[in-house]
Amino acid sequence: MGSDKALLLWRGETLLKRTLDTARQVCDRVIICGSRQLYGEYGEVIEDVELGLGPLGGIHAALHATETDLNLILSVDLPLMPREFLHWLLQQALSGEQKISAPESLGKLQPLCAVYHRDTVAAVDQALRERDLKVTRLFERVATRIISEQDIRGTGFEPAIFTNVNTPEEYGSLVHDGYTHLHHQA
Repeated sequence: MGSDKALLLWRGETLLKRTLDTARQVCDRVIICGSRQLYGEYGEVIEDVELGLGPLGGIHAALHATETDLNLILSVDLPLMPREFLHWLLQQALSGEQKISAPESLGKLQPLCAVYHRDTVAAVDQALRERDLKVTRLFERVATRIISEQDIRGTGFEPAIFTNVNTPEEYGSLVHDGYTHLHHQA
């Protein structure tokens, strides 16, 4: 991207503030995984135990800090994610014995909009020791429920809610196109 995605503006607020506001509508406690210096003004922050481990390092920090069984992990670069979907996703995580509940949409798994049980921390620790940093490989280590795009569509959510912002072009599209047509229809 060339700049900190969390601090990009969309509809008058940073992507971080938008994500936090959405998460706070469905979770009792919301924690930012990142730099306390950069994000401390936005809320409670936990820092990665070891820097340079990517998203898995953030999941590691979150699962070591949590006091709850189910933990929603939500990337800051999903600005179209509605609280209604997050609520539905959390309900799906309660509906079985799985340790991870992760959507599949737009042709790929969405591990940074997923629910992780606190018990997955041992698998995350092991993956980090092995330097196996791809988050989706955790799904092979613990009981995981993949929620299909068909199931997501069946409840009235459009795959576009998983549109993320990784490049200046994607950010430009988001800002200029507006994406105001996305709404939960159930």
